Amino acid sequence: MKKGTQFFKILLMTLTVCSLFVTVPMTPAHAATTINGAGATFPFPVYGQWAYLYEKETGVRLNYQSIGSGGGIKQIKAKTVDFGASDAPLTAEALNAAGLMQFPMIMGGVVPVVHVEGIKPGQLRLSADLLADIYLGKITKWNDARIAAENKALKLPNQDITVVHRADGSGTTWIFTNYLTKVSPAWASKVGNDKAVAWPAGVGGKGNEGVAAYVQRVKGSIGYVEYAYALQNKMNYVLLQNHAGQFVAPTSEAFQAAAANADWAHAAGYYMVLTDQPGAQSWPITGASFILVYKDQANPQTAKTVLDFFAWCYKNGQPTALKLDYVPMPEAVITMVEKTWAKDIRAKGQQVWK
Repeated sequence: MKKGTQFFKILLMTLTVCSLFVTVPMTPAHAATTINGAGATFPFPVYGQWAYLYEKETGVRLNYQSIGSGGGIKQIKAKTVDFGASDAPLTAEALNAAGLMQFPMIMGGVVPVVHVEGIKPGQLRLSADLLADIYLGKITKWNDARIAAENKALKLPNQDITVVHRADGSGTTWIFTNYLTKVSPAWASKVGNDKAVAWPAGVGGKGNEGVAAYVQRVKGSIGYVEYAYALQNKMNYVLLQNHAGQFVAPTSEAFQAAAANADWAHAAGYYMVLTDQPGAQSWPITGASFILVYKDQANPQTAKTVLDFFAWCYKNGQPTALKLDYVPMPEAVITMVEKTWAKDIRAKGQQVWK
């Protein structure tokens, strides 16, 4: 697993845990402008660096509340922010009912992380069934015979498993439970797929950062976090068995492999789920993060400022995204998204994006 950049570590330490408000001196060419958004914690690290770089260049600030996808959807529907962010895509029907449009901004991976005595990063192998049954509370010891059978080279401790999950409505949870629902009939029938579910076992942490803190603190624990949090916190990741039967590590290459065959052109409202994708190299818990905006905008200048920011991220943000092990959107998808902006987004009846 690659180490996060020193700049990334410094940035995350200086930001608040639950919000992002980057400030640098304004350039004379730009009036003081702030974009307000809220939602997913999954893309928070990359949004932080994009905001920092964008403000240096333009003077436009991003105030982003990293409160989880559920909160982001609620706030955009309440019109208290300029955009919402969600890792759980809304269906075309749900978008139309709310007057919203969504577009994919970035892709990345959700990673199971553990705190197990004597086990180093990338040593523990878990199949889809094992991961599901641990979260179902069926497997409660790390030296359980089923885990041991998959890890014959490891000396597993007789240690209780503490399951850690999200306590808030979360797109990371949506991606994670979407995967478990696909690979485990028992999970599908008993728990299912949503941003918040009735967890059969474990303790809850708020945000990726809350889950990461629990796993680091509690011996014998297992949790799931966005990959950048696993990197930044030097967490002990597991190898997961993918759809092709191969045990793979979470890497940007593995996320790219999972995203390679995504057919965005035929995804109504850009609704796309990237979990349990085929391919020998594919990471099985890969997902996209989406931006939600209103089709009918009240303020033309605000609407244009928001779209200008995301257009800049598409055009200039790829190197930063790759450094943080996110997968940038393909050029063909960016072109489609900007055409959708031009077609669908209006302010006082006028086209916002040209």
